[in-house]
Amino acid sequence: MARAAQIGQLLIASVEDDGSASHPWCGNPDLLRGEDSARSLSDLIHYLCTLHGRYPGVIDHASTRAVEPASRAWLAQATYAFAGERAYLARLAVAAGPVPSTPGTAGTDSTIIAQRHAMEMLAQSERHGCALGTAMAIVLDWAQVRTVLDAAAIRFGVEPPPYMAGDVGTVATLADAFAGSAAVQRALLFGAQQVLLQHRGLWDVLEARHEARRAG
Repeated sequence: MARAAQIGQLLIASVEDDGSASHPWCGNPDLLRGEDSARSLSDLIHYLCTLHGRYPGVIDHASTRAVEPASRAWLAQATYAFAGERAYLARLAVAAGPVPSTPGTAGTDSTIIAQRHAMEMLAQSERHGCALGTAMAIVLDWAQVRTVLDAAAIRFGVEPPPYMAGDVGTVATLADAFAGSAAVQRALLFGAQQVLLQHRGLWDVLEARHEARRAG
């Protein structure tokens, strides 16, 4: 098992390799600038609202598990920042209009709700380190999600606010300091990796819905 001093680097590498940035639909030209990009971006916004736009959010749940002063302080800042992200998503949802009609995808809502539930369970886990890893992965991966949301904002006439939570160095330093045992290291990385899996699942769903609309 990696030493605690390496956990921050492993976390960052996991987000880069397994998170939204490496998914082919995130940043795809068809999503950002294609003929049907308005509908695809609207799809993204509305399902991100389902996943992360409700209160209490996943990071809010994770903050209730924090005991150590450093993790509590960081989670308090992340919680505040994501309150702003929820407000941003709400403005985008209004500007983007209704969820686009998509043939043959009646189960999408239940799929995304199940993803949200899975992340909420991780954020409320009794396993020490899991909740913090969950929150860290959301904060880090959201920086990539925001690049697409900001493109959508420009498309729909909304001014993108700055993203206030995604300082990579701060997260890596906290992860290194927090993960003082092999068990905590495993729990932190497990929570992070499971979040990235759920985010990639969202991109899979959104890409499939785009293909269904194009075929229909």
